[in-house]
Amino acid sequence: MPNFPIVDTHLHLWDTGYLRYPWLDDIPLLNKPYLLSDYNRATGPVEVGKMVFLQCECEPSQFMQEANWVTELASIDPRIEGIVPWAPLELGDGARVHLEALAQNPLIKGVRRIIQFEADPEFCLRPDFVRGVQALPEYGLSFDICIHEGQLANTIKMVAQCPDVQFILDHIGKPQIKNHLMEPWRTDLRRLAEFPNVWCKMSGLVTEADHQQWTPADLRPYIDHVLATFGFDRVMFGGDWPVAYQATEYPRWVSTLEEAVAGSSERELRALFRDNAIAFYRLPAE
Repeated sequence: MPNFPIVDTHLHLWDTGYLRYPWLDDIPLLNKPYLLSDYNRATGPVEVGKMVFLQCECEPSQFMQEANWVTELASIDPRIEGIVPWAPLELGDGARVHLEALAQNPLIKGVRRIIQFEADPEFCLRPDFVRGVQALPEYGLSFDICIHEGQLANTIKMVAQCPDVQFILDHIGKPQIKNHLMEPWRTDLRRLAEFPNVWCKMSGLVTEADHQQWTPADLRPYIDHVLATFGFDRVMFGGDWPVAYQATEYPRWVSTLEEAVAGSSERELRALFRDNAIAFYRLPAE
């Protein structure tokens, strides 16, 4: 394990008795409350010094309730130093009233409006959606990109229209690790990394692998390619708990990533597991 407190840039928490999460209906393992106390047990020997909460796809009408609930949790556990809520960016200029409200909360660092589940492959290119994304810097907010690999090509076109937005790609773009496929993900990721305003989150790899039989060797080509394209200065660790719990215990994912970058310098390790997260999400340095 790293010998310093890490930053977990991808924490999920939910209380199914408080808010509604339709996507959990088909996943019995996850369809129950996952709370701070559960997370603290799950991390085990890993020292987590800071966390960034990512929206958990509750009913869209409840997105502000979710943000407010996590803000209350941060008063209980001040390690929650960042929140990335949902927002209806597809409303274009109509999203501004919601962004204005979110930006009043200093814990809110960005927005995630998931693209992955959209049936329209060109959803992220709709003019109103692009306009909503383009508005984010005016409110001091970044954008977490959550897609599957088949959406990378259009995502690149969206990013090209938003040069002033700070982007981070969640779960390395969800390549088909279970099937050991590298293309077209490998080529598209290289193109995406050419944009200096795009970073990449080393998270969710185990969820895209064979949940029961994955090995570190299955993940290694994908980890290596992310580092080859983005470098150590634009990547960061994410736990993706409890979603990743379908495939791994939390400490196993941390040790797997650490072993994959064995031989890296202390500066590179700190960049991956701590410093880049603080820079991108504008967290307190100490």
